[in-house]
Amino acid sequence: MNTETTPKQQILPAFRSRNYRLFFAGQGISLIGTWMTQLATIWLVYHLTKSPLMLGIVGFTSQIPSFFLAPFGGVFVDRFSRYRTLIATQILAMIQSLLLAGLALTGVIQVWHIIVLSLLQGFINALDAPARQAFVPELIERRDDLANAIAINSTMFNGARLIGPAIGGLLIAGIGVGYCFLIDGLSYIAVIASLLAMKIQESQIPVTSGNVWQKIKEGFVYSFKSPPIRSILLLSALVSFMGMQYMIFIPIFADKVLNSGPEAQGYLMAASGVGALAGSIYLATRQTVVGLGKVLAFAPATLGIGLIGFSLSRFLPLSLGTMLVVGLGTILQFASGNTILQTIIEDDKRGRVMSLYGMAFLGMIPLGNLWGGVLANYIGTTNTLIIDGIACILGSIMFHKQLPNLRQIVRRIYEQKGILTSGKSAG
Repeated sequence: MNTETTPKQQILPAFRSRNYRLFFAGQGISLIGTWMTQLATIWLVYHLTKSPLMLGIVGFTSQIPSFFLAPFGGVFVDRFSRYRTLIATQILAMIQSLLLAGLALTGVIQVWHIIVLSLLQGFINALDAPARQAFVPELIERRDDLANAIAINSTMFNGARLIGPAIGGLLIAGIGVGYCFLIDGLSYIAVIASLLAMKIQESQIPVTSGNVWQKIKEGFVYSFKSPPIRSILLLSALVSFMGMQYMIFIPIFADKVLNSGPEAQGYLMAASGVGALAGSIYLATRQTVVGLGKVLAFAPATLGIGLIGFSLSRFLPLSLGTMLVVGLGTILQFASGNTILQTIIEDDKRGRVMSLYGMAFLGMIPLGNLWGGVLANYIGTTNTLIIDGIACILGSIMFHKQLPNLRQIVRRIYEQKGILTSGKSAG
């Protein structure tokens, strides 16, 4: 076996694993298409309806299945092949995107089509998200490289978040939204091909007896009896509910506040992606998971400050700057929480815990979108985002107060796993 390590692999050790390199390449291409579709969908809905409430409804339908079905998805991926599950979900997602493209390109698309297909994508994501999160450790040949792999995933996600909206904005302005959907559909070929090219020796996780409801209950009890897991899940739920509403309001700010078009919407989303990419690179170049607790404690406040600044800005360059801060705070919060969770949870409960994380992260976003759309109808988008920002700052303060006690618990787990030697702080 070749034991030589390139400088890049020393900095990014997860790339020592062939399967992870394939996963990174396939997902990177596909995620660019996904972000193009997200931009195109909210622009199309706003173009058809001019309604912030309808933007909230579409955001709600696309992700609400994750809230209700994620626990069942977690049980599924703890019992069955995560590899085969991902292949199936990617094929279904490709079909959904191509259907959306067909309707848009033929000019017959209506809002109810978008709602139905968004709901279908939500059902797919409810199974795909926990499977994807739980599958990453199976791609890594060395356990010590897991934290780096999770950080690189965030970098990949936000690199696509930077590139996808920028391309999507230009395509919408030049040739129409339908081609964004079409490119997204075709981009799934890359991730399916990368999965098929892998040499997977699937981990043998012991499956205990019990029906689905018993396994779901076991996952809830395990997660909420652990103070670190519980605190991370609750903080993620708060940030997702309040801090992610800005996504559905970007078309309104681009059109009515900044007096611009889809290009400005693409720039705003890309600016958020730049901030998130910077945070991802920082996390990817960290040598250890130790110390992420501090990052997690301050990240929601960073997001909240960015949201308040964005809501008050009436000048595009300033708005782009505040979106950098929003993207930075967002990725530091979710990627740090993800990394800590993946490090401290037990393998036989990984799917169920990550499904709860999916509920907190993805499942709360639609509820927040719906609430935000209703609230914005009464008090306006500016005031809504100010309230969101304040809530994120308060969440950061509360988590920071718990941090000393959480460190003591996490330190014992790190010592058991050999990540931390006795006497050092878990951060």
